[in-house]
Amino acid sequence: MVVAVDCNGADLGPGEVAAGAALAAREGARTILFGPARELSGAVSDVPEGAIEVVDAPVSIAKSADPASAARTRPEASIVQAARAVAQGRAQALVCAGGTGAALAAGLFNIRRARGIHRPALALALPISGPPPARPVTLLDVGANAQARSEHLEQFAFMGVALARTVLDIECPRVGLLSNGEEAERGSELVVETHRRLVALHAGTGGDRGAGFEFIGNVEGGDVVTGAADVIVTDGFTGNVALKLMEGVSQAMLAAIRDAAMSSARTKIGGTLLRPALRGFREQIDPEGQGGAYLLGLRRLGVVPHGGFSRRGFAQAILRAHRGAREDLVGRTHAALAQAGALRTAPVTAGGAAPRAGGSRPQAGRLSASSASLPDDES
Repeated sequence: MVVAVDCNGADLGPGEVAAGAALAAREGARTILFGPARELSGAVSDVPEGAIEVVDAPVSIAKSADPASAARTRPEASIVQAARAVAQGRAQALVCAGGTGAALAAGLFNIRRARGIHRPALALALPISGPPPARPVTLLDVGANAQARSEHLEQFAFMGVALARTVLDIECPRVGLLSNGEEAERGSELVVETHRRLVALHAGTGGDRGAGFEFIGNVEGGDVVTGAADVIVTDGFTGNVALKLMEGVSQAMLAAIRDAAMSSARTKIGGTLLRPALRGFREQIDPEGQGGAYLLGLRRLGVVPHGGFSRRGFAQAILRAHRGAREDLVGRTHAALAQAGALRTAPVTAGGAAPRAGGSRPQAGRLSASSASLPDDES
């Protein structure tokens, strides 16, 4: 398995991403790095031959205001070259250290949407603090789709289930729908309709065994961090706001604990005694340990780490992409959707026949990657 990595766009520079690839190489992950060759080569000089290939691609569209247009018109950009390497089979997964919009646009134009998928989604495994066997909660979508329909969220549920099974080893994940109340009639029209669809789907497949998951109904915001569900489904706007809120609160909480521990001589002594436990807690909730969000719904797997990660976080992103490709996360997701009848069907033309592959396609829905149209294909 080979992972194509776009090294441009990281806050600490392309060299930090390359250093992460070097760490991942020590655990068996092979990569192709796209970025400024001189900077990348210096960071991987001590890596065994054959583990890392460097492609000189200094052009970055990570900060582009219109990533869809940039991905279409800048074929020399590092993320476009990385996505093309995956599409051509030179690599089996994509990691993008730059902007989410650029990764989504380049993925859609080059790797393409998987057959029958309405929209790609970003799925993030959130660490949950607690005694063993506390396990991460998969939240999706966390930013790929600012707007969504109920059939999109239905597919997101199966994507999350496949991720929880493949990566987190949860045999029958519990799926919850994020809302402002547990009652079935609570929430927006989108939430109410999605709840109805998931209940009907779960009943139609014969429950947990047929659907492959247990639908536990609506969950509230506080349930995201308690482990009430293994997979929590929402639209990209709500999911991204929830994610950023949780990140901000956790950082503020750690800062407040640190300030309190340093406020007096007595608290400094207590802080010294608590330091090992607090260090373990910090590592447990550290987003770098999760390696970033999985980009699901394309024909190959993508992972989008936070641009502010250090080499440790980028190494985890590469290792997660490597494992997901090795264990065929994309294929298992697609199989689960097909078994449940949740794949999108081709539209019927006026003559009564579905258009052949490569024919006319409907205009893409609005994605958070850009206001420009992105491909919405079935071929």
